Amino acid sequence: MFRKNKFQKLKEYLIEKLLFLFSLVSIFATVGIIAVLSFEAFAFFKEVSLLKFFTDTQWTPLFVKKHFGILPLLCGTLLTTLIAMLIALPVGLISAAYLSEYASEKARNIIKPVMEILAAIPTVVYGYFALLFVTPLLRKCIPGMSGFNSLSSGLVTGTMIIPLISSLSEDAFHAVPMGLREAGYALGSNRMQVSLRIVLPAAFSGVCAACVLAISRAMGETMIVAIAAGQQPRLTLNPLVPVETITAYIVQVIVSYKLRKHFQQVYE
Repeated sequence: MFRKNKFQKLKEYLIEKLLFLFSLVSIFATVGIIAVLSFEAFAFFKEVSLLKFFTDTQWTPLFVKKHFGILPLLCGTLLTTLIAMLIALPVGLISAAYLSEYASEKARNIIKPVMEILAAIPTVVYGYFALLFVTPLLRKCIPGMSGFNSLSSGLVTGTMIIPLISSLSEDAFHAVPMGLREAGYALGSNRMQVSLRIVLPAAFSGVCAACVLAISRAMGETMIVAIAAGQQPRLTLNPLVPVETITAYIVQVIVSYKLRKHFQQVYE
């Protein structure tokens, strides 16, 4: 009996330490990312003034006369993110409210998996969809619109993140105790009033988490903006002209570096 208890304690101790090591993986990854970014940022700001980086309105690091103003890239990123959230936020919340409060169990089991299929589509497919379908359609409605623009990329990015907001918000709505709904109905509230005045405030933290994740997903989107938004860094709020986001510029630099390496190997 004593040996069995001792073995059980040893087993629990080893499991505890193993779980602790696994929990450290995320911490080490975060510290590593911060360390790498800090090292590269320190090397960069040794060459570029911090004031010019945040105040210069031109981003031309590959030109003879170099400018490293982050504002054009930041403006393009925020513009496409804003357009995406204007589409994804209302559609996602409305669909979440429908699935949680109005749809039957059968309808929910059909609609929710179908919506989540959107999240499984590769973003490069969304990018070509924005370039080859959404942009020509918008150009028929908006004369003078450029072939590359932030409007089409923002609309498609918003469509892509609808399942993220809808699924997480629906889970937050579904977690609200049924007693709160029944109390609202008992006081004479209809289904809309219960949804807006009882369920939504009770699930507000979950809805906020879904919105924050969706914003970070939209800001970090790469392929859609790289394909459909254009690669022209400019300080503008006009969604009809080409812009470049921070992530799209990262793709441009990586592609240029790989092409340069390839041609060096070919000609050597």
